[in-house]
Amino acid sequence: MIINLSEIMSVKGKIEHIQAPIELDDFCLEGIKYPLASKSFVDLTISHLGERKMKVEGEAKLSVIIPCNRCLEDVETWFELKINQNLDLGQGSEDRIEELDEKNYIDGYNLDVDLLVYNEILIDFPMKVLCDEDCKGICKVCGTNLNKSSCSCEKEVSDPRMSVIRDIFNNFKEV
Repeated sequence: MIINLSEIMSVKGKIEHIQAPIELDDFCLEGIKYPLASKSFVDLTISHLGERKMKVEGEAKLSVIIPCNRCLEDVETWFELKINQNLDLGQGSEDRIEELDEKNYIDGYNLDVDLLVYNEILIDFPMKVLCDEDCKGICKVCGTNLNKSSCSCEKEVSDPRMSVIRDIFNNFKEV
């Protein structure tokens, strides 16, 4: 959803409360799409501070389906987004680049709510997601989910490149 900020900018001190829908269907990161399982509205409070400066505050709650890092089962991961951004619409694109300002959700007087939500998810995106702290993962040989069943594969798969070092260790065990 695009919100036009020009009406809010017309009066100094104006505060606008907006409940905007999240139109994102999935979150794409490094070419991988993570579907959004549930999403609420984004409750935004936009305040005109004067001199083409604005404050955007808000919150939203949504969940993203992310695969477990060990067993690859889908895990519904909840995000409670707290938005608190200060905008200076008087800055030109050159000034933003110079200050390394990455507010790509502002284009002129338009605020792209979906890009704002995307950036907030990106900041909070977890490095590792587990379905359970005790997740056993998948078998490295046959791919069986070890949380659901066990397999008869050899548990220690040896790397043939390490055979010489393994022989040295085995020789020292005998001494």
